[in-house]
Amino acid sequence: MDNLKLIDAYKGFLQNYSMEQLRHVPEEGVWSVGQMYDHLIVSAQDYLDNVEDCASAGREQEDGKTEFGETIFSTGGFPPIKIKLPDEMNAPPDNSKSREVLILELEQLMTRVKEWEKKVGDINQKYKAEHGGFGWLNAREWFALIEMHFRHHLMQKDDLDKRLGLKADH
Repeated sequence: MDNLKLIDAYKGFLQNYSMEQLRHVPEEGVWSVGQMYDHLIVSAQDYLDNVEDCASAGREQEDGKTEFGETIFSTGGFPPIKIKLPDEMNAPPDNSKSREVLILELEQLMTRVKEWEKKVGDINQKYKAEHGGFGWLNAREWFALIEMHFRHHLMQKDDLDKRLGLKADH
C-alpha cells in the first residue's frame, strides 16, 4: 500500500470514533486512539522534514544504516512487536485534538506527501539525514518510513479498537 492510500484509510477510520472513544486511555502507559493519530502525524511530518533536509544537504554522506535500520529496510517494515522508545523520546502524544483537527492534519500531511512524492526520486541518494535508531537514511528511505510507520501502527489500532469493543475495519 502506498503512503496516500494508507493515510486516506486512517482518515476513513476516524469516522468510527466518538470523541470519548478517541480520547479514551485504556490503561496507564497505553495511548488513546487520538494519541496514536497524533504520533503518526507528527512522526510523518518529521520524516518529511528529513526528506527536505536530504534534498538540501549539498554534500554526500558515506555512512549508512545501523543493523536495525538495515533489517527494517530489507524486510520492508517494522517487526510486528510493540516498540518502546527511550524515555527522553517517549513523551505522550497530544490527546486533546478533535476528529476534525486530526482529519485536517491528515489532509495537510497528504498534500505534503503528494508534493514530495514527485521530487523524492530526483534527490541524490548519498544526501542523507541521520535517524536516531536506523542510522543515515536518504530521502527515499525517509519517505518510505511514512508508509512503514503507518502500516506498523495498524496492529496498535486493532488492539485499541478491541479495547473499545469495536471490530477491526481494515
